[in-house]
Amino acid sequence: MNFQPRSGSRPRSLLLCAAVALAVAGVAVAAPADAPATVAPSNAQLASPQIERKVDALLAKMTLAEKIGQLMQYNDQGSSAPTAADAGAAIAVNPETRDHVDAYDLAKKGELGSMLNVIGADKTRRFQEAAMHSRLGIPILFGADVIHGYRTIYPVPLGLSASWDPQLVQDVSHMSAVEATTGGVKWFYSPMVDISRDARWGRSTEGAGEDAFLGSAMARAYIRGYQGTDLSRPDSVAASVKHFAAYGAAEAGREYNTTDMSDIRLRQIYLPPYKAAVEAGAATMMSSFNALNGVPATADPYLMTDILRKEWGFDGFVVSDYTAIMELTHHGIALDAATATKKALEAGVEVDMMSHFYDTQIPKLLKEGKLSMATVDEAVRRVLRVKFALGLFEHPYARGTEVTQAVDAHRPLARRAAEESFVLLKNGGAGQAPLLPLSSSVKKLALIGPLADDASEMQGAWGGAQHLPDVVTLRGGLAARMKKLGGELLYAKGTDVLTDSQAGFAAAKQAAAQADVVVMALGESSSMSGEAGSRAHLDLPGNQQQLLEAIVATGKPVVLLAFSGRPLVLDWADQHVGAIMETWFPGTEAGNAVANVLFGDVAPSGKLTMSFPRAVGQEPLYYNQFPTGRPAGDADLSKPPAGDTRFISRYIDVPNSALYPFGYGLSYTTFDYSGVQLSRKRVPLAEANRSGAKDLVTVTATVKNTGKRAGTEVVQLYVRNLGASVEQPVRSLQGFQRVTLKAGESRQVTFKLGFPELSFYNVKSQPVVEPTHYTVWVGGSSLATQQADFDVTP
Repeated sequence: MNFQPRSGSRPRSLLLCAAVALAVAGVAVAAPADAPATVAPSNAQLASPQIERKVDALLAKMTLAEKIGQLMQYNDQGSSAPTAADAGAAIAVNPETRDHVDAYDLAKKGELGSMLNVIGADKTRRFQEAAMHSRLGIPILFGADVIHGYRTIYPVPLGLSASWDPQLVQDVSHMSAVEATTGGVKWFYSPMVDISRDARWGRSTEGAGEDAFLGSAMARAYIRGYQGTDLSRPDSVAASVKHFAAYGAAEAGREYNTTDMSDIRLRQIYLPPYKAAVEAGAATMMSSFNALNGVPATADPYLMTDILRKEWGFDGFVVSDYTAIMELTHHGIALDAATATKKALEAGVEVDMMSHFYDTQIPKLLKEGKLSMATVDEAVRRVLRVKFALGLFEHPYARGTEVTQAVDAHRPLARRAAEESFVLLKNGGAGQAPLLPLSSSVKKLALIGPLADDASEMQGAWGGAQHLPDVVTLRGGLAARMKKLGGELLYAKGTDVLTDSQAGFAAAKQAAAQADVVVMALGESSSMSGEAGSRAHLDLPGNQQQLLEAIVATGKPVVLLAFSGRPLVLDWADQHVGAIMETWFPGTEAGNAVANVLFGDVAPSGKLTMSFPRAVGQEPLYYNQFPTGRPAGDADLSKPPAGDTRFISRYIDVPNSALYPFGYGLSYTTFDYSGVQLSRKRVPLAEANRSGAKDLVTVTATVKNTGKRAGTEVVQLYVRNLGASVEQPVRSLQGFQRVTLKAGESRQVTFKLGFPELSFYNVKSQPVVEPTHYTVWVGGSSLATQQADFDVTP
């Protein structure tokens, strides 16, 4: 594996200090574990003979009703049925299901296996005590949508991935586990590892972007952060990797839509992050809403059994997404609840999330001989394995003092996560001097925009159990900074995120006219990304573009802060605004983090993990495209082709290239690359095809800080394979490192290429290396130019 934490001596002291602080408060915590890349600790636990003996003994005592209960998930519903809106407007309440069942009564009878988004020490204890006093005392597993923080919120996952810092991801993930377990939550519906190449898809905000290599690195980091090396520790939670599989390829970027792709593309691009999570020890998986090649994932034995269990050796359990089993009838592959239940359970989906089909249909299917008891027992076995591994039988209740708001000791880590996530997209250029960092001599700073002073919008989609008074807004952070500098912050909202009213424009222009510099806080609202947040347009919503143009027309220097959960179309801003920084949704410490970066306390180091388009018509857009038989060329894709070049793969109205490509991001300093060297020019084919080969070619390069201040660069390694039996991308990321350099400092970086980096899937869906020609590039983005070449020879 070719990623490394940032160079230098950045210890994990921040998180350890937070752990100490929580321990003093009575919260049981442990420092996160540093599991090496080759260890799968949680899978080892799930497959342990000791746990299997416990499962066998318990399974032998269980009644059918108790077994089925372990496969069911409820929220804390009581005697009244949920409305259709609870499950989405398109989902009707089915009379065959148990919508009127009281979950607490099920718990008392030992017929409730898990609960959805039931959080808080008192509430979870009430249900758990009922379960523990049932006949067999099997504990309930409480799961929640903890996606990017529990009480202390850090950046949305797409923003966090822009840090290219797996150790940071591991640290903040552990932080959220430390907090959530004090409220009884031991199961996170996270990480989402879907590859997303279409910014129209709202759930792009939940993942790590468009690249399989980076996505795999992030997947491993989340699992280590959540689960550590021992699931039974009080501060460990079981991860639920989602959405299996290929949900990020939903057609037209539309939520819940179908996907269709070759097995080669599935295995080479979309499956690697899931596989990496399983290898890191993920305890559970979540099936996706989409159909893949005509088969809904929730009823797909190829995914759930052949690949996940037989190929990858997964020993945990699979939970459906919300009502996904019931939705098999909407997909049209099941005419009734019984058929949907049979198809999902036999495919390998053990837990029914909120469809309530399993508890009504399994007894009938068994009685009619349409379902085997062995299938039911195997499903129950997998659920019990996870519960034993989590130590729930010994410690079923939340421990320590419950965390009910952001933890002060966790703020430095959340703030650093935000700072590392910001991507500087533009800073001067075309004869203009850099506008950032802002000088301390700025006496009047205008802050304008609908996202400048809204605590709820700093959280982003899936904001956890957030406590809004804890949030430092942009206005709060910059006001404190200007006061410290003896200056003044002028504020005007200007407009709302979604409106045509220009009532606030005059006040905004007045504030700009009085200021030395204007900071514009524009973008999406948090509800515009995430689940059900697909957009057909990717520009600034409402009349924010008109506000931006009006402020630029004042002639004052303008810094645009773009808040979003996806790439936006910023083509006009790129041509007319002095500086642009993508800030995503930064979380609890948003205002402080932005102030630190704007005024240069911290130099931006984020790099994009999704390509930013020039126009929405380019979507889906990604850097590792295939060349085609009539390629537009690799030289300069930033301009439309000139001359007699109509009959090539291109648009006639915009360039093919991204406005801001994958891996791109500026700093307050500059970096130069040189001296790309290879350890060998030829690799024998027999040696290359050893699946365990990890050091076939060593790549070295020199990176130098050529600016006047220290900075952190994400050094990226890309590979192209020419001459293969199956067409390969124009380049693919196969390594990265975060490197911090002082002004004028140089450092040699090293990457190792082995079978995983050089292989591809052939027409038989087998990973192979063939006798072909390879080019490698090392640089600061997917447009790296410093290269070297080698061959794999017969």
